Amino acid sequence: MLVLGSIGEKYSRRGALVTGLLIFAGGSVMGSLVHETGLVITARAIMGVGAAVVMPATLSLLVAIFPKHERARAITAWTATSGLAIAVGPLVAGWLLESHAWGSTFLINVPIAVLAVVGALVLVPPSKADTKFRIDYVGGLLSIVSVGSLVYAIIEGPHFGWGAGPVTAAVVAAVGLPAFVAWELRHPRPMLDVRKFAHRPFSGSMTAVLFFFGTFGSIYYATQFLQFVLCYNALETGVRLLPLAGAVFLGAVVTGRLTPKLGMKPMVVTGMVLGTVAVLLLTQVDKTSAYGDFLPTLMLLGFAVGLSVSPATDTIMGSFPENELGVGGGANDTALELGGSLGIAILGSLLGTVYKDKLTDLVGGHLPAAALDTAKDSVGGGLASPRRSRRRRPPDRSRPRHWSTPCTRPSPTVSRRPAWSAGSSWPPAR
Repeated sequence: MLVLGSIGEKYSRRGALVTGLLIFAGGSVMGSLVHETGLVITARAIMGVGAAVVMPATLSLLVAIFPKHERARAITAWTATSGLAIAVGPLVAGWLLESHAWGSTFLINVPIAVLAVVGALVLVPPSKADTKFRIDYVGGLLSIVSVGSLVYAIIEGPHFGWGAGPVTAAVVAAVGLPAFVAWELRHPRPMLDVRKFAHRPFSGSMTAVLFFFGTFGSIYYATQFLQFVLCYNALETGVRLLPLAGAVFLGAVVTGRLTPKLGMKPMVVTGMVLGTVAVLLLTQVDKTSAYGDFLPTLMLLGFAVGLSVSPATDTIMGSFPENELGVGGGANDTALELGGSLGIAILGSLLGTVYKDKLTDLVGGHLPAAALDTAKDSVGGGLASPRRSRRRRPPDRSRPRHWSTPCTRPSPTVSRRPAWSAGSSWPPAR
């Protein structure tokens, strides 16, 4: 995003927005048509490139178009819209998965992207940096390689073991990040002037945005909990995430009204504290928890995000001159995405390690070896394993009836939790 934000800054912010939307739409079309895993990953990578062009362009356009006294409101609206997307995305995707082929979850992006392109061409004025400059491609390449290697090592190391790939990625990240800093300090027009981190408002805001790695990771795995433990389908899960998105929207509205009166620092600190409290409360969720037990915590988490992100983003963007707004947007969005990636990766590594260690002890004697290996590889595969094994062997009459299905809705007379958890520590396929 740093590189693509800089390119958009030099040539055309609106052009970058339109180009990114078209790339994103093209990747979505490809994703809707292919069926092989490698091709789906390729389609997602193309969509990622498109998003990396779009996101810095949106922020730089907001800051370039709106006068300084209206920028906070514009960025608040930007954050609030993100909150709505958190709600609408899973809800629409859940409905599509229930009613149509899975490729429709990709295809729905196309009309949205086309509408956004038309809106950009009609409503957004042309904009670019006033001064000419040379893009720091070396710094951009170092940032891509370093951050990508860091995320890859964190994700793949605990899952596949610290073999040649993850270890090499970790070494590349360890070498690449200092090399990036050293290069940026010497470059006359750096991709990201790392000296800005010496200024407390900027470094504090970047830390606040990155800090929410726990928040984004918690939201991601709350979705897994809703589907694999509470047994909601995709559409039902999307509906139950609506309060979270509403809380993000509410937090953005509240911070938009209070930040001009109280300042950026109190709002960001309050949001970080509330987010920390919410994440700690989520650690108390277990197999006996019902949706209503952790709904208030999810809403607190969303409210904390909405409260902090807008003023932090406004401060970050305010730290860059007019001819570096694309880089500023790229820096902000990189911190957001890096926080989200690290949150999902770190929590995923922890959960995956504990999951594999505990699974053999819990179900090792009740599943065939092949089914156990599948269950260890993924929760979704684990949920399917008992179904496959039951088709290959007669039912075991000695096992309690509530062991019969991997994810069964409780009856009205039982508390709102997975049926297998009532009176037993046996968690089929979990």
